[in-house]
Amino acid sequence: MSHFIIRGGKTLSGEIPVRGAKNHATKMFPAALLCKEPVVLTHMPVIEDVARMRDLLSSVGYQTVDTASRSIRIIPTTRSLATELPRSIAERIRPSILFAGPLLAREGRAQFPHPGGCVIGRRPIDVFLEGWRAMGAVIRENSAGFDIRARELRGTDYTFRLVSHTGTEGLMMTAVLAKGRTILRNAALEPEIAALAKFLNACGARIQGAGTPIISIEGTGGKLLKGGTCQIIPDRLEAGSFAILAALLGKDLKITQCDPAHMEVLLAYLRSAGAGIEQGKDWLSITRAAKLQPVNVRTHEYPGFATDYQAPFMVLLTQAHGESMVFETLFEGRLAYVEDLNRMGAHIVPCDLHRAIVFGPAKLRPRNFESPDLRAGMAFVIAALVARGTSRVSNVYQIDRGYEKLDERLQAVGADIKRE
Repeated sequence: MSHFIIRGGKTLSGEIPVRGAKNHATKMFPAALLCKEPVVLTHMPVIEDVARMRDLLSSVGYQTVDTASRSIRIIPTTRSLATELPRSIAERIRPSILFAGPLLAREGRAQFPHPGGCVIGRRPIDVFLEGWRAMGAVIRENSAGFDIRARELRGTDYTFRLVSHTGTEGLMMTAVLAKGRTILRNAALEPEIAALAKFLNACGARIQGAGTPIISIEGTGGKLLKGGTCQIIPDRLEAGSFAILAALLGKDLKITQCDPAHMEVLLAYLRSAGAGIEQGKDWLSITRAAKLQPVNVRTHEYPGFATDYQAPFMVLLTQAHGESMVFETLFEGRLAYVEDLNRMGAHIVPCDLHRAIVFGPAKLRPRNFESPDLRAGMAFVIAALVARGTSRVSNVYQIDRGYEKLDERLQAVGADIKRE
C-alpha cells in the first residue's frame, strides 16, 4: 500500500486548482438510475470514491464510458436492474446506500449491506429506513444487511429529526419516481443537494425548495426521467483544506476553480485567526498570518463550519498563540486523531468525545502516521508539512478517496511530498 514521504517547513506559493466535488460526483451515479436516457458527467474528480460508485452502477446493469478528460457517459439498460449491491464494494463506501432508493422505486426491491465509509463515529441509516417505510416499503434486516421491498412507493410528508445531508439526497431521489407528492422537512441545505435537484429537474423531475429546509417533490408515478448533462460543482471541502493549509504555510497561495460563496463561514474563521485573504468569484489568494490568533470552533450543518474542516483546522490551532476550544457537534469519533497530533508535540487536551482544548503555539515534530479516515488523513498531511523534518503518512487510500493526486498538486506549489 502506498504512503507519502513529507519533508515539512516549506513555504507554499503558486496556484492549486480545486477538482469536482466528491459529495456531488458520487451522488450522480445513483441519480442516473432515475433516467432512461444517457447521462453525461463533466468536471469529475479522479478519486477512489468515484471509482467505487462507478463500479456499483455497473454492477446493477448500467454502463459507463470515459468520453474525455474528467468526463463520463452513463449508458442505461433496457433490461431489469440487479437489485443486490455487491458487499465487497458497498461495505467500503457510505454513499452506496443512495442506490437503494432508485432501485426500490424502479424494481420494487433493494438489497444492500451496512454501508461503509470513514470510521468517525455512529452514522445510523434510520432516516432512510423511516422514510422508505413512510413511502410504503417493507424492510427486513438480517446478518447480511437489508432487504427492502415495495409494490408501490407513495408520496409522504416526512420530517428529519436530525439534519442529514445524505438522507435528504436519498429520500429526494426515491420520491422522484414515487406516486404523489413528498414533502421533506428539516432538510439539509448543502450546495450539492441543490446541484443534484437542478440536474434532476432538467431531466424532467419536479423538485422545489432544494437548498432550503423544506423540499417538495411531485413524483412521476414510476415514469423514468430523460437524460442530460451535469457539470460537477467545485469541491468546497477540498478548497477549505487548501485554504487552511495556506493560512499556515502560504505566501499568496492561489486556490483556483473554487466557489468561495460555498465556504464563507470557514473564511470568516480564517480571517479571525489572522490569515490574509483576497477572493474573486472563483478563486482565493491566501497568505499565512504573521501571528495566528486562537479561535473557538463549533461544527454545524451547512452553512455552518463543516465537520470535514475540523481536523485540518485543529492543526492550524496548534500554531495559534493562545487557547482555543474545538466543539465537534456531529460525530463522536471525529476527535480520535488528536493523540497523534499530541505525539508530534501538540498540546491538545480532550475534554470528552466532542470537545478539546488546544494550547499553542506548539513546535510540531515529524513522525509516522496511519490515516484513519479521509479528513484526519488530510490533517496529518498538513501537520507533516508544518513540522520540520521527515514524516511518513501511510494508508493514503483513505486520502485518495477524496483528494485527487494530492501529492502532485502540492508539489506544484512548493511542498516536499512524494508518493512511494
